Amino acid sequence: METNVRTPQQIFIQPQQIVVPLFQRPYVWEEEDQWEPLWQDVVRIASIRHSGSIGASHFLGAVVVQAEESAMGNLIVRNVIDGQQRLTTLQLLMDAAGAAFEERGLDRYSTQLEALTHNNPAFVDDEEQRLKVRHTNRDRAAFDDVMNAEPPVTHDDLPHSTSRITAAHAYFARCVGEWLDGEGDVSAGARPDDVTQRAELLAGVLSNGIQFVVIDLQANEDSQAIFETLNARGTPLTAADLVKNLVFQRLAKEGADARSAYRDVWPFDSAFWDSEITVGRATSTHAALFINQWLAATVAEEVRPRATFTRFKHYMEHEAGRPMLDVLMDMRAQAELYERWTRAVGDTRRSLDPVEMCMYRSRAIGSAALTPILLRLHPADDTLPDDVVFGVVRLVESWLVRRTLLRLTSTSLGRAVAEVLRAMRGVPAEGLVERVEDTLRSFRVTSTYWPGDAEIRQVFEEERAYRRFSRTRLRMFLEAAENQLRGEYDAQQVPRGAYPIEHLLPQSWERKWPVDNLQDEIARNAHVHRLGNLTLLTGKLNSSASNAAWLGRGGKRAKIAQHDVLLLNSRLLTMSETGWDEEHIDVRTQILLDGMLAVWPVPDAHTGEVTDARTSGQVSVTVAELVHAGMIAAGTILRPRSGTWGAKTAVVTEAGLIVVDDQTFDTPSRAGRYVRGGVTNGWTFWSLEDGRRLADVRQQFRPEAPSAPDEAARHWDPETDLDDASEYWAEIGDRARSIFAALVAAAPEPVPAPVLAERVGEESVRSLAGALAFTDRAAAKRGHRMPSRFVEGNPSSYWMDESTAETFAAVINAVEEERAELPEFSDDWTEAIRSGTEDEAALLRVLSEIDGMPVPAVGDELVEGIPVSLSWPNLRLTATVDTLAAADRDLIESSGWVLVPFDADAVERAVKAAVLAATSR
Repeated sequence: METNVRTPQQIFIQPQQIVVPLFQRPYVWEEEDQWEPLWQDVVRIASIRHSGSIGASHFLGAVVVQAEESAMGNLIVRNVIDGQQRLTTLQLLMDAAGAAFEERGLDRYSTQLEALTHNNPAFVDDEEQRLKVRHTNRDRAAFDDVMNAEPPVTHDDLPHSTSRITAAHAYFARCVGEWLDGEGDVSAGARPDDVTQRAELLAGVLSNGIQFVVIDLQANEDSQAIFETLNARGTPLTAADLVKNLVFQRLAKEGADARSAYRDVWPFDSAFWDSEITVGRATSTHAALFINQWLAATVAEEVRPRATFTRFKHYMEHEAGRPMLDVLMDMRAQAELYERWTRAVGDTRRSLDPVEMCMYRSRAIGSAALTPILLRLHPADDTLPDDVVFGVVRLVESWLVRRTLLRLTSTSLGRAVAEVLRAMRGVPAEGLVERVEDTLRSFRVTSTYWPGDAEIRQVFEEERAYRRFSRTRLRMFLEAAENQLRGEYDAQQVPRGAYPIEHLLPQSWERKWPVDNLQDEIARNAHVHRLGNLTLLTGKLNSSASNAAWLGRGGKRAKIAQHDVLLLNSRLLTMSETGWDEEHIDVRTQILLDGMLAVWPVPDAHTGEVTDARTSGQVSVTVAELVHAGMIAAGTILRPRSGTWGAKTAVVTEAGLIVVDDQTFDTPSRAGRYVRGGVTNGWTFWSLEDGRRLADVRQQFRPEAPSAPDEAARHWDPETDLDDASEYWAEIGDRARSIFAALVAAAPEPVPAPVLAERVGEESVRSLAGALAFTDRAAAKRGHRMPSRFVEGNPSSYWMDESTAETFAAVINAVEEERAELPEFSDDWTEAIRSGTEDEAALLRVLSEIDGMPVPAVGDELVEGIPVSLSWPNLRLTATVDTLAAADRDLIESSGWVLVPFDADAVERAVKAAVLAATSR
């Protein structure tokens, strides 16, 4: 065994084939976590070399290869034991760069890189020996296609255009092309003005500016033992741990008193900094998060969490230009601010200043994007006037929240914040607010633009806000509207996170809020979850009051007036003296938006225009859109795919709703679930009479690219994504469901791949990957990431974050409840008839003559001891001869029971429908 530090030039220059064995897992690296950080590191090294440090390099990790006993013709052959993801990615980057050079007539540099990716024809016997890295698993065809494609490469036209391999090559081709042409992100530093000089610089970095630790094994050595030692289990160091080690190493080298610095200056030695915080879907310690945010503020760049230590080290070695102790003292000063802001946010009844409120609202959104700007506004060596600080905070908070209101992608927010930070550099205090405003207004692409009032108002005219936002976000929006009425920073603010969200028109409105016809029913269902129908209450109403009629002495309006003191509700009561209906909801939506847009304003005449087409990773199409576009006519008959549900049909209404058995549904999947009795992907379940599925019509309306996930792909949220998750669960295969179910049970802990394979009955680790093949496409169609994530190591492992696990746990529980076995019902009706009252016995005699009718429980008690006449517990059906109080009826129905009229025909229909649904699953 030999261990050496080697560059790509040293690894790849000789004629050879480095073979990725069949048993190695497929290529799994992706843009956010691996491709982009690697490219940023390459560009950074290029910038340093351009500035004069010609020996600068980047360490990419370890690679283990093992010689084969026999060569392949003139070629040396080595097998990859560890590091194939790194080697594959670097090969793709070098080939993409070489193609970009060739397109621009820079043949000298394309030839240099080709010597590292392709064997000279003089040394090969056939085309299969041309590539220096050779895949033998399922990535082989895609890798061969893209590496052998002639420039300019049109990636969409390649046979394996949907492969992750192809996507990586396309990503690097775009990045290299932009960098060579003087475009792209300029934050990484200087680059030559001349394209030839840029090519020379980049070719040099890719050839000898990247380093690996290469472990070369002989053919007779135990490669598995080496692999296991390299990937030994242990608790990984956090970014804060790594930075701490570097800080005190440098302090010692600089002759500082490291002991006193640790005691008096190092700020992260307390329980607060070790405690965890969740931002979006990622969990971090406060220390690691702060260091990342402080670094982003300092260097005015987006710093990915995984790159925190590397970027910090680079900053200290090449940019800081001052002693470590001075840097550490600045960090301490701002760390104290961060801790103070965080503790203020945690005090729910304290009135916050604009900076603290911005942090609270950012946390409610699940974002830390603005924290670098907050830190930049509080430099350790200066104090900016409050009007300047608060003015900038007001602008950037408006930008973030308005994008959140439209549920726009957050993927590029870090880059946009970095651009704002760079714009702030060197600007005097009196010009800072104007500079930040101008920068935000200059964002004209979908991924970063600042939305205007008109777009937000238009979206919220029909937005089902309660279904589209998490409760935390929605509550924050309503709190802001309340605070605006109070005079946000001039009066006592509403307690944060304390009050429940209430529907004014109740979700279960049918009994106390009846309408006359189907059109009115459609309109009412469409308004239930809109912003104007939601409010905060200082105390939660019980189910009876919550579902009560609006007017009257015991009505809902009177209950709110009796118990609530919020200004939101005092104005609500004033406008609803005559009732509460869809028109009132629409008016109040705009009133609430008035307040929210005043809290988060935009400059006069700012409209939020964009120059690119607004696209989304989610194919969000409704049947209503298809009707409006003329692709489906009102009255169209939909037929289900074959099954035990027989000849049931559905009808599409003019409003794009779906009616089955006089039941109205707002999505195909809900209509399908009603028919099948289980989780259903309605787009593939329902077909038109000409044989086309709804999914086919949707595809024509808005073509999908399921295999090329958009950058906006979201994680799964249990409060907003249950419908998507149910459809996804119905679409994927049984093996994938078993794997995800096991990860749900283990979340958030990772499960070693061998253990996972054993748990779910897969033959091997390799078969796990096969079982999950294409599940990422099904997720991408809905704008989501794949539920599971892959973690490298020995053994490798799979994991699922808590939010995703909660989402799919709800789906799994629903499926299990639906599939619960029906009991063996007794055929002996005599005892039931004898035990009932006269009226109950009369109905029981009729029911006993119906074939297949199960025997009910007689004289039972349901929720909270409410007595009923007859009940079928496993079907969740009940019928009672007595007239129930409204509160009892509401309580029964809200507990998941169906209350059937005390009538033989009604009972027969309800029971048969429930039994059919259960037995068909």
